[in-house]
Amino acid sequence: MSIEKFIEDKLHMLDRGIVATPNQDYLLQFTQANSGSNDYLLMQMAKNLGYKLALEHIQEKLQREAENFKE
Repeated sequence: MSIEKFIEDKLHMLDRGIVATPNQDYLLQFTQANSGSNDYLLMQMAKNLGYKLALEHIQEKLQREAENFKE
């Protein structure tokens, strides 16, 4: 399996999980609205967001490297 396919599969999995993967704005709104309740859910959402951001960063880096290699 190629690394690009692996990353795409993992990103797709994050969108289909039990705990939604938020964007940064949603996460900030959630923290302000919950006032300390549902901290476990908040922690899971934050971990998912971090994982998603890391995968997207790697994906972008691989795409740039592939473009540079073609030149």
